[in-house]
Amino acid sequence: MSIFSKLFGKKESEESEKVGGMQDFMTLIRVYYQSAMASSLGITNLGFLPDMAAFKRSLKIPTQNNKLGIAEKSRCKKMLSQIYGMSDGFFKEIDASIKKNCRNANDIKNYLFLFQGFSNDLMTLMGNLMQWKIRLPGFMKKALYSLTEKTVNDILTKDNWKDNAVRVTCLNIRKYQHTLGYSQQWMTEYAHRIITLAKKEKQPKEEI
Repeated sequence: MSIFSKLFGKKESEESEKVGGMQDFMTLIRVYYQSAMASSLGITNLGFLPDMAAFKRSLKIPTQNNKLGIAEKSRCKKMLSQIYGMSDGFFKEIDASIKKNCRNANDIKNYLFLFQGFSNDLMTLMGNLMQWKIRLPGFMKKALYSLTEKTVNDILTKDNWKDNAVRVTCLNIRKYQHTLGYSQQWMTEYAHRIITLAKKEKQPKEEI
């Protein structure tokens, strides 16, 4: 059973995906954000950080220098790098974004709400704009990355969309990006990883 099954108390038979899948990735992303917030803001109440708390207990990570978040962030970063190949710059931008937008514990809820909206709008629009391109065979990894990069660039720079709903969503994403401070490169890396994982997900079996 994977550590992610232990985190949420799932039995092995209940798991819908393998270790290293989409669910595991998003779990680690949440853990990293919460760990970065804990170490940056000096948070001591684990109630503010449920995913990090579960991660800490599951892996029995000792608190470093009597400060929550430091050891947890380091372990989570290592796992995201080794399993998913996330770059060092990816983590640096998250840290900078949190430092810019989270001055105290009260800012955490608003920040996570903004990031969730940003992520949802970005990935929904990426799926809408890329469509068949997402179904490229696995060996065309470089082509898929280039197409992802181009689509992100279009979202951030193109204004003459035929579909007004797409134009409005692009504007919303740009507002999120300005507030959160993520670069086009960061958005491309994040979106590409999620698209790649989504391609690998097993299709649910139809019920008879």
